[in-house]
Amino acid sequence: MLTFIAFILTIIGSINWLSIGLLQYDFIAGFFGFQANMFSRLCYILIGVGCLYLIIRIIVNKGSVKVYERKKKKKEDLSMANAEASKEIEHKDE
Repeated sequence: MLTFIAFILTIIGSINWLSIGLLQYDFIAGFFGFQANMFSRLCYILIGVGCLYLIIRIIVNKGSVKVYERKKKKKEDLSMANAEASKEIEHKDE
């Protein structure tokens, strides 16, 4: 989940930089009033920390990162519970 949040923050930051480069308009500063506003600075810090987190994850995982992964434990637990239940039924029949 943390990787997904960092990914979203990085996407927001990259779109903001694209708008600065193409339109000469900073959407974050425009939303909060100006660049030196406390909330604008907090957004810039969060975007930077999210980007650094993704860079570290990519380095640790040797060039790959999974942004979102479904939990497989529930399916495995459910299939194991079904297998145990079927074994109990077989034992009762004998």
